[in-house]
Amino acid sequence: MQSRDDYIEFLLEEAESEIPYDPEPIGRYNVSPGTKVLLLNNREGTLHLDPVIWSYAPSWWDKAPLINARVETASTSRMFKPLWNHGRAIVFADGWYEWVRAGDKKQPYYIYRKDRKPLFFAAIGKQPFDVGDEAAGFLIVTAAADKGLIDIHDRRPLVFTSRAALEWMNPETTGAQASELVHDAAVSADEFTWHPVSLAVGNVKNQSPELIKKTDKASL
Repeated sequence: MQSRDDYIEFLLEEAESEIPYDPEPIGRYNVSPGTKVLLLNNREGTLHLDPVIWSYAPSWWDKAPLINARVETASTSRMFKPLWNHGRAIVFADGWYEWVRAGDKKQPYYIYRKDRKPLFFAAIGKQPFDVGDEAAGFLIVTAAADKGLIDIHDRRPLVFTSRAALEWMNPETTGAQASELVHDAAVSADEFTWHPVSLAVGNVKNQSPELIKKTDKASL
């Protein structure tokens, strides 16, 4: 698990930042919705890193909070269009988990880049992110899975290259330009690989680095 400085190093060659130096590894191997996640965002041309709730529910929403937004509709829907235009952010990670059903059982897999580079997930949320509003947090933008990833799950987080991540967060990038980034600068499914991991990831209290290690499915 990398430190937040390791992730940010891929982005900040020329960008202005108000993010304090912190070389300690983040140490979260099992991040769950409804918890606070470090959200990278650009406010007035300067990058900030704020702990924000991973879920979103506007005041008029009378259902359970949402955690994902489909890229196919996020830029045009009543709920998500304002966030798409003015609340774009990035969540960084090393990988993510998906569960695959096999008969009456489910097997978790860990998905990550073949070159082990950091992942920059596209996110949208309610600005400003530094006010600590528990009711209005952020969502991960998802896209349809393709190629080999479809065998794991039909959806996947939208992952950007480091350069595209900066453009995505830039307040001067319009909603239309953000939509172009989705099609032109997302990391291809060819760049990912995956392996089975322990069923222990099903308990969010478990945070050991053992969670992302490859395991023998037959031994579960």
